[in-house]
Amino acid sequence: MQPRNMSMSGVVDLAAVKAATEAKAKAEQSRAQASREGGSGAVPPSALVIDVDEAGFERDVIQRSAEVPVVIDFWAEWCEPCKQLGPLLERLTVEYGGRVLLAKVDVDANQMLMQQFGIQGIPAVFAVVAGQALPLFQGAAPEAQIRQTLDQLVQVAEQRFGLTGLVVDAEGEGPGAGAAAVPAGPYDALLEAAVRALDANDIPGAVQAYKNVLVDDPGNTEAKLGLAQAELLGRVQGADPQQVRKNAADDPADVPAQLAAADLDLVGGHVEDAFGRLVDTVRRTAGDDRDAARVRLLELFEVIGSDDPRVIKARGDLARVLF
Repeated sequence: MQPRNMSMSGVVDLAAVKAATEAKAKAEQSRAQASREGGSGAVPPSALVIDVDEAGFERDVIQRSAEVPVVIDFWAEWCEPCKQLGPLLERLTVEYGGRVLLAKVDVDANQMLMQQFGIQGIPAVFAVVAGQALPLFQGAAPEAQIRQTLDQLVQVAEQRFGLTGLVVDAEGEGPGAGAAAVPAGPYDALLEAAVRALDANDIPGAVQAYKNVLVDDPGNTEAKLGLAQAELLGRVQGADPQQVRKNAADDPADVPAQLAAADLDLVGGHVEDAFGRLVDTVRRTAGDDRDAARVRLLELFEVIGSDDPRVIKARGDLARVLF
């Protein structure tokens, strides 16, 4: 899509963006606390393998593919190769620890899904990443080949779409099991230091505080979110909105100008315009320029949050451009 030319008067409202940053950080902190207390922050290993039908396909596969690559195993009870492949896929899915989700579809009970995917024989294995279906392999493939395929799938999902997967409660299935696996305590002071730095408009200090957390805990969602938002504040601080937008309008092929304008779009609340501008830039460019636009788009996804409908849609738009 062609983004609308949204005007923006005055200076960037850093206070409003900082308030949104703090609100999102508190939400992430609450989710982490719920996980430590056995809440919904983490899923048990058994939740990584699910049975899916036509009625729940949109919810269980398409929507979930915005946060984790979903592998689909099309099978049937009468299919002997399916009986060999199915348990292997289930074991590997659990072994991958939340980096993929396995959806099992009984083709006898879900003929429409079989037709939509154009399946001629089973077992057939597909993946859905950011709403886009990808064929993986057909037949009972050997374990080494499946591992290689899953590794490539995980790499594509993370590098191109920023999908880091699900947090798994690896210690057990019961409430509270595996609580010790969630880092707690030592990071509270560092995260509080980041918030204090934002209060003082010390953007570099906030960035460093979040990075200090991520050095020891790369998966810390609160720190990842805070870092993305603090870095955004740093990029727009001191910018002349009118000049930034003029540069982007004068030269649509100027990738740095489009990146700067997308940052202002987001800070100004024009989320769809920011995403659309960058998807359009990815579509028009190649090589390093294309990669720069893609990476910036993933950074802005982090600012908004992976479960936001606008992010889910934009991930699908990005997938259609890249594949």
